[in-house]
Amino acid sequence: MMKDYHINIFYSEDDEGYIADIPDLKACSAFAETPAQALAEVLVAKESWLAAAKANGKHIPPPMYRPVIYEIT
Repeated sequence: MMKDYHINIFYSEDDEGYIADIPDLKACSAFAETPAQALAEVLVAKESWLAAAKANGKHIPPPMYRPVIYEIT
């Protein structure tokens, strides 16, 4: 079982920068000029997302997302 949320980081031609997102946390994403900055920003966004969900009594989904590539091996 996974211990933490999966993070995707990819380059966006349209935005001319890197986007990081956490598929299990709806609308939890960040944008930056480098992959490292995008990762740092999405980790901040994750903590804010979780804190807001807890403060408002919202359901916090467990880490479930697993890219297809991991299922092949």
